[in-house]
Amino acid sequence: MPTLTSLPVPGSRMRPLGEASRMTPSSLASSAPHSLALTRLRPLQPSDRAELHRILVATGAFSEDEIAVALELVDAGLQRPGGEYRFLVAEHAGQVLGYACHGAAPMTDGVHDLYWIAVAPEAHGRGIGRALMDAVEQAVRGSGGRMLLIETASKPSYEDTRGFYERAGYSELARIRDYYCVGDDKVIYGKRLARVQA
Repeated sequence: MPTLTSLPVPGSRMRPLGEASRMTPSSLASSAPHSLALTRLRPLQPSDRAELHRILVATGAFSEDEIAVALELVDAGLQRPGGEYRFLVAEHAGQVLGYACHGAAPMTDGVHDLYWIAVAPEAHGRGIGRALMDAVEQAVRGSGGRMLLIETASKPSYEDTRGFYERAGYSELARIRDYYCVGDDKVIYGKRLARVQA
């Protein structure tokens, strides 16, 4: 059963790679909890792939197919840094502890999707999932984004995941019954973000 910070986002939509605005590296704010004081958020690097694979497997939340899709996005992000799939990697003392992947939704004015967010089980409860989410929102705002959408599942093992999104200020916007399988709906969460004024 996934915990608060192993947050699967099944059903990621693969899209052709395209241009998107540049994401800048980010570090955690000085007001972050003490356990995060030395944790930094940075862009994806080629050496991260194996660690991200380890994290996805270790959460116990993702199927083999979901992990394969997540790694396809990692590969796309590595092939086209600054492209359509944007990554933030959480690192503490040289150890990768989690990541988030997001991107602009094509043919929209400022709508972005969160595709994946996952934190290593050994780092659960340290605020890393929330720090990643906050940094994604900041990156979306910084690129002129006005809304962040998240697709997830309704099955009971995702209850903590949905609770995490709700505590972060996301509202359920839509639900497609029996989408993933009978009894497992697609749940779409969203949050309107204030645009950064230039």
